[in-house]
Amino acid sequence: MSEPKKLTLSELRKRYVDEARPLPQEIENALRADERPGAKSLLAAIEKRRRANRAEGQRLRHLSRFENELWESGVQLVAGVDEAGMSPLAGPVVAGAVILPVGFKLVGVDDSKKLDAKARSELVIEIKARAIAWAVGIVPPDEIDRVNIYRAGLLAMRRAVEALATVPQHLLIDARKLKELAIPQRAIIHGDALSVSIAAASIVAKTTRDGMMDELDRTYPGYGFAKHKGYPVAEHTDAITKLGVCPIHRRSFGPVRRALGLEPVQTELFATPSAPPAIDPSVAAEIAAMEAEVASEPQ
Repeated sequence: MSEPKKLTLSELRKRYVDEARPLPQEIENALRADERPGAKSLLAAIEKRRRANRAEGQRLRHLSRFENELWESGVQLVAGVDEAGMSPLAGPVVAGAVILPVGFKLVGVDDSKKLDAKARSELVIEIKARAIAWAVGIVPPDEIDRVNIYRAGLLAMRRAVEALATVPQHLLIDARKLKELAIPQRAIIHGDALSVSIAAASIVAKTTRDGMMDELDRTYPGYGFAKHKGYPVAEHTDAITKLGVCPIHRRSFGPVRRALGLEPVQTELFATPSAPPAIDPSVAAEIAAMEAEVASEPQ
């Protein structure tokens, strides 16, 4: 019987660093006894990967603390809820709602704003495959203009929760409360960075909305929607000046109204360099009341 092939250092690096396979103890012992610089470099790379894995494990445990508290109390169906697309000048507001299984862990999951498009597109596949249930809620531009952007965000989140195939026992929401829903809920300030369920919902919302804007870019070429997703960047405002306003632009937002030659309306929540926010007093009071309520709760 022939002896097993002895792997070269480059083969070992590919297997135990690049592919991140667990390093067998006998191979580790052999590397530690190997005085070659390449062996020492390989061991250092493996140790670095192990430290990164330990750090990621700690981050994920911290990210699951709100869920763990509920899971341990017997509440298993916890839905994270978040929205994407509040500040763009064009396109819908999209919310995601995700119920993750007890003990869910997924390396790399985080607030969607901290991730690049490639990471989000990979993570969302795994989230959807492993979730007990997930759904999105959408509020189109014309409805945003009717109800105002603040209420549109709440409406999108409510629609996402109501679209879930499984009714959640508890909601974890990014800095909001959905008072119309008779489900126990907790608003968490910066929840997309502090709760694994909200982070997952933020990834679902962001990838869904980005995909919609890619499609709308083909319908309304020239504005750059596939690139900037409708946000008020210079490229977008320049395109509005050149091409005019298209059907998916939010006509309650200052730069769009100015392009149409209309007076401002008091519904815009987000400032742009040329337009400070202008909020209807009743909406401002509603926002202040919810912010005060959320801030008063232990995080």
